[in-house]
Amino acid sequence: MYFTSVMLIGSLLYHFGYWINRAGNDESKQVARAYYISPSGSDANSGARNAPFQSVKRINKLQFNPGDSVLFEGGRQFEGNLSLHMAKGGDQLHPILVSSFGNGYASLNAGHESGIEIKEARWLIIKKLNLIGSGRKKGNIHSGLSIISSHNIIADSLNIAGFQKSGLSIDFSDYITLKHIFSHENGFAGISVGAGVSKKSNHNIYIGYCRAENNPGDPSNLNNHSGNGIVVSACTNVLIEFCTATNNGWDMPRKGNGPVGIWAFEADSVVIQHCLSYRNKTFVGGVDGGGFDLDGGVIYSIVQYCLSYENQGAGYCLFQYLYASPWHDNIFRYNISENDGAVSDAHGGVYIWNSAKLPDQFYNGRFYNNTVYNAKGTAVRYSEMSERKNFAFYNNIFVARDSLERSRAIRDVFSGNDWWDLNYTNPSGNINGLESANMEQGKDKHSVNQKLINLNPEFRMAGKTTLTSALGIKKFNHYKIPAQSPLRKIGLNLESLIGISDGGLDFNGQKAPANGIGACF
Repeated sequence: MYFTSVMLIGSLLYHFGYWINRAGNDESKQVARAYYISPSGSDANSGARNAPFQSVKRINKLQFNPGDSVLFEGGRQFEGNLSLHMAKGGDQLHPILVSSFGNGYASLNAGHESGIEIKEARWLIIKKLNLIGSGRKKGNIHSGLSIISSHNIIADSLNIAGFQKSGLSIDFSDYITLKHIFSHENGFAGISVGAGVSKKSNHNIYIGYCRAENNPGDPSNLNNHSGNGIVVSACTNVLIEFCTATNNGWDMPRKGNGPVGIWAFEADSVVIQHCLSYRNKTFVGGVDGGGFDLDGGVIYSIVQYCLSYENQGAGYCLFQYLYASPWHDNIFRYNISENDGAVSDAHGGVYIWNSAKLPDQFYNGRFYNNTVYNAKGTAVRYSEMSERKNFAFYNNIFVARDSLERSRAIRDVFSGNDWWDLNYTNPSGNINGLESANMEQGKDKHSVNQKLINLNPEFRMAGKTTLTSALGIKKFNHYKIPAQSPLRKIGLNLESLIGISDGGLDFNGQKAPANGIGACF
């Protein structure tokens, strides 16, 4: 299966994180040098704990060796931009550490500059720091933490705010682990990967347990999107999990293509899972502003076990833009969308768009075992520009008020889906013609009973989501199918009929029934 390499990312990066953290505790590290910095110190001191340095400038003059540490006094503030120079860099057993000591996090006030710049570094850990810029509209023109042309880097437990570009940016780097990053009040993005177009520029990147909140937009960017939560591009093998994106994109300074909560473009083998993206926005008159997006040039990637609600754009976006490399072989499964797309041009929980116009640029999309609830608009919507081929929708629950689908859906395969129109109280009037047309044209060869499924899914708390952290997703059960519902057993067995792996688990991490319809059982 073409997702074998993708599903290995988690285990590979888990072991990467495990041994690099063990390396940080290796006893041999104690022979390395630790440099302490305190406002009460002096740059004429030795840098020992009882004779600390005082300034960031003094640290910038040092050459670091494997196992060295730079420790700022917790709870105190330091002015300046930290730029690390490494004579040899760290190594697997002796990474270099930049962190706080004592009580609380130290704060680096970078003003108009970057908080920390890392270039051509290796085996480095940065953790437990606040990085603060002067503000995206108050003179700062940089990112908070920049990782460029570096390898084997961990950033953990950082609070980053006030930078015009990204809170944390990565480019031309590999084996990067980001954990517990809170990136807010920045311009372009909370977290971003890649600036070029080669999918090989960045690889083996883990982004977990991070929060991107209130990153409104870059006031200097008048030609492209800004105000993203987490966006990755020019990359291969990326795992994003247990991350939250909210209230991003509301001050993008232009009309046109806009930001998304969590998304990828020009990327290979990206997994986005167990993430929450809600109430993201776009500029008035702008587009996008959605929850999750696999965009132009994405291949062999998957979005699964995610929750999207009340985003101004669609909850789940399948997009291909002009001049991107081909988009193909991507999957959305076991996700939930609630009341998305009410503001931007999407007007639906799911939105399909292709400005490249050619179907051979946009093909092999699979959308199965998802639940889409939209009391404000459409469940599935197609742009007038949406040329594509070999798209299929299986075992989904589509519930909507406006209409269940709009525009050019008939060319795709729809099978085993449950359609429920909130405007109807009589199920016999709750009809959608897609699956009938599929049968008549011979596109649907896998129908279980040759009947449309129009059953009320009887959700317990539909439209009432208040979840604010991805850590609560596994216990979120607003859209759980009741125990006696026929929807648990009348869908397609995707593995036996079509050879599609259902992943084995539902939205909540429970065993998924082989013939179940929807995301949560």
